[in-house]
Amino acid sequence: MLKAKIFVELKPSVLDPQGKAVTNSLHNLGFEDVSQTRIGKYIEIVFDSSDKDAVSSEVTKICDSLLANPNTETYRFELQETKS
Repeated sequence: MLKAKIFVELKPSVLDPQGKAVTNSLHNLGFEDVSQTRIGKYIEIVFDSSDKDAVSSEVTKICDSLLANPNTETYRFELQETKS
């Protein structure tokens, strides 16, 4: 079995109002050294297969078709062997 750990982030050129709000809140709490916060998504998917090439291809298709908006987001993923 393989687990895909998927990280979806806004492209650097895309404004992140939610991240800006978190930065402002952190400043209000006294964390003045925080200069920027970006908010993203983390998704885990477990596959019954142990074929890393096949799972990698499938994860790429899943990200491209559903999990990441190619206009505003980028993604990366890691595959990890897992026990059932």
